[in-house]
Amino acid sequence: MKTTVAGAGLVGSLLSIYLAKRGHNVTVYERRPDMRDTSIPAGRSINLAMSDRGLRGLAGVGLEEEIRKICIPMHGRMIHDVQGNTNFQRYGKEGQFINSVSRGELNKLLMTEAEKAGVKIHFNSRLASLDLNTATAKFIDANNNEIVAQADTLLGTDGAFSAARMALMTGSDRFDYSQTYLEHGYKELTILPVNGEFALDQTALHIWPRGGYMLIALPNLDKTFTCTLFFPFEGEDSFATYNTVVKGREFFERIFPDALALMPEFDEEWAGNPVSSLVTVRCLPWKYKDKLLLVGDAAHAIVPFYGQGMNCGFEDCTVLDQLLGAHNDLTTVFTEFEKLRKPNADAVAELALMNFVEMRDKVADPMFVLRKKIEAKFNAKHPTLWLPLYSMVTFSDIPYAEALTLGQWQNSIMEKVMAQPNITERWDSLEVEEYMHSLVKEFSL
Repeated sequence: MKTTVAGAGLVGSLLSIYLAKRGHNVTVYERRPDMRDTSIPAGRSINLAMSDRGLRGLAGVGLEEEIRKICIPMHGRMIHDVQGNTNFQRYGKEGQFINSVSRGELNKLLMTEAEKAGVKIHFNSRLASLDLNTATAKFIDANNNEIVAQADTLLGTDGAFSAARMALMTGSDRFDYSQTYLEHGYKELTILPVNGEFALDQTALHIWPRGGYMLIALPNLDKTFTCTLFFPFEGEDSFATYNTVVKGREFFERIFPDALALMPEFDEEWAGNPVSSLVTVRCLPWKYKDKLLLVGDAAHAIVPFYGQGMNCGFEDCTVLDQLLGAHNDLTTVFTEFEKLRKPNADAVAELALMNFVEMRDKVADPMFVLRKKIEAKFNAKHPTLWLPLYSMVTFSDIPYAEALTLGQWQNSIMEKVMAQPNITERWDSLEVEEYMHSLVKEFSL
């Protein structure tokens, strides 16, 4: 089968490997230049958190161990208060961790592996038009020449602002679409090594939660940390207010002093790195007959606060490959894919928005920390009755929609538990455990 893939990002590159291994003749068209030959613009790297779903997607094409070589395990959150005190919060059980990985390095590796699998990649090729009935696509190259790509089907993996999705939106009937922006944007900064070593604990994802906004930092193989400030565009504390280097530095001296002390390039980065937006995209349908299917961010872009954008996209690849193995015709494959993945995409979008509030507002709250201790203890003693929401999303293959429903059920239970008299003194008692156990049994009926 001849297949065109629009977009050589993370999902497009991985999906093209899956397709090539199934015998498809795959050609990928990417609007950007080859990042293996060009540098990524400053402030656009965005480290990613690879977790179990993403690793399963890589394992499906035999790349899990190769990718682990460029990952740094992060076993929990390191919370930083204004005074510089820190508090480590483990993500899951001993031995469970997420992985910091460079988006650029991961993408480069996947593109190289795709080419090894026989995939042809054309760079500087922008999707200009698409005939939905014939899957004939027209791309424009860097010299403004038109390239006509005729294939049996086209897979749109061209990101949150997908041209393939636009073709489906304008060329089909009853297309539902929404894009919702956060009032927050983000700016990237860098923590440099100290005496050639990591300046912070490299086994943690660092968070400076400040209620309404936050700074995070993920470790890199070169012993730097990529930091991201998630901050309102407008308002008293915002990018609009701190719009000069002097104002930005004064703000960091007050709010993130320990981080600023490790940022010798702060002035240059505050002035030069862009402020970027955060969008959630929902749409339906994702397909047109057997000629077009949207995959990854093209179908369901989400904000990054559960670290699941890439992981969800890689899980798309796993599910689509399973369906290709189970069915002979693409119409059935595309229909089943949409039916399986749309509810989960909507759920993880909601989970990501919920986790933004948790990361910026709750992780520094002693009662929130206590709640997590109670959940962890109950899970350890009753693993078949309770799995914390974070573990369901990050360390399992439980469908996102099911995890969201179970998480809402757990929240209703924990609200009752936390309302118990003297819970801060009694949280580790047998009485609290038995009460929680009774609530679980009651809610399970």
